[in-house]
Amino acid sequence: MTATPDTSWFRGLGLGLFLHWGHASTRGWELSWQMTGGVHLQAPALDPVPVRTYFDNAPSFRPESFDPADWAEQAWEAGARYVVFTTKHHDGFAMYDTKLSDYSVAKTWGRDITGELVEAFRARGFRIGLYFSIVDWHHEDYPRLTDDAVAKPYRVGVYRRGTPDQWAHYRRFMLGQLEELLTGYGDLDIVWLDGEFEHSPEEWDFAGIRELIRTHQPAALVNDRCLGHGDFTTPEQQLPVMAPDGPWEACLTMNSTWGHVPSDDSWKSPRALLHTLVEAASMGGNLLLNVGPTAEGTFPPQAVERLGALAGWMDMHGESVHGTQAGLKLWQFQGPSTRRVHPDGSSRLYLHLTMRPYEEITVRGLRVGRVRGVTLLATGETLPWSTQAALKDIHAALPDPVGELRVTIPSEKLDDLCTVVAVDLDAER
Repeated sequence: MTATPDTSWFRGLGLGLFLHWGHASTRGWELSWQMTGGVHLQAPALDPVPVRTYFDNAPSFRPESFDPADWAEQAWEAGARYVVFTTKHHDGFAMYDTKLSDYSVAKTWGRDITGELVEAFRARGFRIGLYFSIVDWHHEDYPRLTDDAVAKPYRVGVYRRGTPDQWAHYRRFMLGQLEELLTGYGDLDIVWLDGEFEHSPEEWDFAGIRELIRTHQPAALVNDRCLGHGDFTTPEQQLPVMAPDGPWEACLTMNSTWGHVPSDDSWKSPRALLHTLVEAASMGGNLLLNVGPTAEGTFPPQAVERLGALAGWMDMHGESVHGTQAGLKLWQFQGPSTRRVHPDGSSRLYLHLTMRPYEEITVRGLRVGRVRGVTLLATGETLPWSTQAALKDIHAALPDPVGELRVTIPSEKLDDLCTVVAVDLDAER
């Protein structure tokens, strides 16, 4: 029986940084999808560019201001604890030093961006994830995308096919590039695959892909786009209605596009991003928050602003999302909550107050005799609180009754982004 990698470290990471970057940033194009004008019925709609124009843009990519250590510092201060970098997107442009193709940043600019980034982020303490698209619209045997062979906008499930010999040759190439990543960048924590939507699971042979990863990186987790062989699930652009079974993350853009598209001004507010993070954490998941760097190799100012806002909040509230688990049920508390259990069995609840106005909050279904303190997490200041046991437990003279906790929240104590109330509970008697 094949060993399953340990997923415990992935649960409770809280926040991750997704990086979508490639030569398309020099023109303000969405990564890969600008060629197809986006995807049918999916926002945002994109102005399609000729495929050859897109491919020929690669030599223009020379990000002279690229400073991965600065990126890592910004992300770490914002609370991110893992990174996933696009080593190759659907357009086929390798952001690393592949020996199997000349269509790479190492050939056009002379530097291995993936190698530099992995080194900097690993040194800062990040868990390392590499994104790799099994689709390659540039490779001749995929076969290469052309304007007359793709619907604009793109329709999922409609794709061009080559001959069986071309497919066999392409798969050897794709697996060879994946093996380069698996063997060239040290121990990896995550292999984040994409592109499963073109070709069938049988054609891709996901079992074989997973075994290749396991052979070289036995401890690495693989996402669910390795169909039938994933270790965690990855809902995209929205939180799930219910928490998926097992470990999971939601991947989310700060605006609407993944790459650097200056015309996309649909930036989510810092508050909205933070609330998505705490909601994901309250469901036992992580948030993989995307940044699309500029052609110069810097983060867009709007992304810097949002990372800075998260950093300010994390400085006082980070313990409520790092290393925690899902908290209360919604019937117990009308908002996101997380929990930390201490070795002695005592615990701390973190109540994230995302709705306003409020003067008092109520938590139901607690063992009220175990509440030993209620504080404002940011300052440690004690908040006014009281408990009331359920009448049926009172009448039954139960020693550990269930009931309600009521907490008063002075308006002057509110955090502009998200107030967090900490409730400390004794262990079971």
